[in-house]
Amino acid sequence: MMIPLICLLATVAVYATSKRFYRKFPRVMFTPVVLTPVIVILILVLSQVPYDTYHSGTHYLSDMIGPATVALAVPLYKNRDVFKKHAVPILISVLAGSTAAIATSAWIAKSLNLNLEIIDSMVPRSATTPIAVVVSEYIGGIPAITAVFVLFTGVLGMVLGPLVIRFFRFKNAVAHGVLLGTSAHAIGTTKAFELSSVSGSISTVAMILTAFFTLCTAPWIIQFIL
Repeated sequence: MMIPLICLLATVAVYATSKRFYRKFPRVMFTPVVLTPVIVILILVLSQVPYDTYHSGTHYLSDMIGPATVALAVPLYKNRDVFKKHAVPILISVLAGSTAAIATSAWIAKSLNLNLEIIDSMVPRSATTPIAVVVSEYIGGIPAITAVFVLFTGVLGMVLGPLVIRFFRFKNAVAHGVLLGTSAHAIGTTKAFELSSVSGSISTVAMILTAFFTLCTAPWIIQFIL
């Protein structure tokens, strides 16, 4: 009983420490979503704690993903006027981006002759984790592998997103939010909030719309490409 509790407290402590460290040294490798898993895995390996034991104490954190996503509605409500003003461009951009993400994932995976289960697991990578896992399971993928692809996509989007913004000189906060929310879901949204409140709020909208479009279109796109 004590070991699962210690795992929970250790995970929270590692994340809190990583977050403070990132504020002082804002480098990609020090991002909490990158640093925390690495440190936690090292601790589990060195202490020889089985994953099932770890998960029994920390599953509460995973259960909070849903409520945390809903809580993003607060900044969205504060910037609702911005969304209303740019609703049509946002909808079109997110639909195009999410469709492209699904199609290119399936096409690249098929070109590499990957197993069908792996392809199905990779396709919903741009959606936020709760939706991506559901879509993956529905179309025949492996949810655990999908979660890894989602994490990798988020980190990659967080790294490349700001570079794309600077390279193409995007000045509009709405464009920043759409780009990061569509391509890098929750991790990108975190980065968007670092840019501005408006970018973060629009990124929240883009993330939710991407999840919705992925849920609705992924099964059809997969059938067309495969």
